[in-house]
Amino acid sequence: MPVMREIGFTALSAAGSIVVLFLLAKLIGARQVSQMTMFDYVVGITIGSVAAELAVEIQHPIGPLTALVVYGVAAVGIAVLTNKSLKARTAVTGKPLILLENGVIYRENLRKAHLDLDEFLTYCRIGGWFDLNELETAVLEHNGAVSFLPRETARPATPMDLDLSPQQTRMQVPFIMDGRLMAENIEQAGKEPSWVRSCLQRQGYQAEQEVLLAVWDGGSDLTVFPMDPKRKSTGKK
Repeated sequence: MPVMREIGFTALSAAGSIVVLFLLAKLIGARQVSQMTMFDYVVGITIGSVAAELAVEIQHPIGPLTALVVYGVAAVGIAVLTNKSLKARTAVTGKPLILLENGVIYRENLRKAHLDLDEFLTYCRIGGWFDLNELETAVLEHNGAVSFLPRETARPATPMDLDLSPQQTRMQVPFIMDGRLMAENIEQAGKEPSWVRSCLQRQGYQAEQEVLLAVWDGGSDLTVFPMDPKRKSTGKK
């Protein structure tokens, strides 16, 4: 049955392209879309289109496969080069552009960035700045994001400004997820499963199976979110 054979070959080619894409993605490294340079973006689109061609190329898959490998190796090579050479980094990723500083909007830099005033004001509003008088500096980063430095009189007060010394907040570590103890996290935190279960019992839980999520922030108890949505979460507020 030629049709079934063709479907089978296409399925195998598609599966192979997925495997190759996964390996290339692991090799290149994970980045958010907002962190991509223009080169990363172009290479990503190209690799995706070549992978799509590989998925349906039954007769001669070596060509698209070779192209995928070449693009992947090129991306890794460029990443290594930009990490070691400042000139190469500037050539590939570009330099930050100052769009506003000390009350002055640099029109020429807006032109270099291909931004008009409406787009610049949109970036400001997205960043939470509706009054330009509150901004000291606005910088267009090489990944297309705009960074803002507020004037000292417009920035939020910090504990240091108020001569306060609050306790350092620690990152919350999940001890229970989907009703299961996270043994590795508990061990790395220097705790025991028995300690976790005793915390649960103090908060009215008989077993970890009753808990959707429980996190620990370095304190003496857990913040617990129950499996049953009708039951309120307990812990630190």
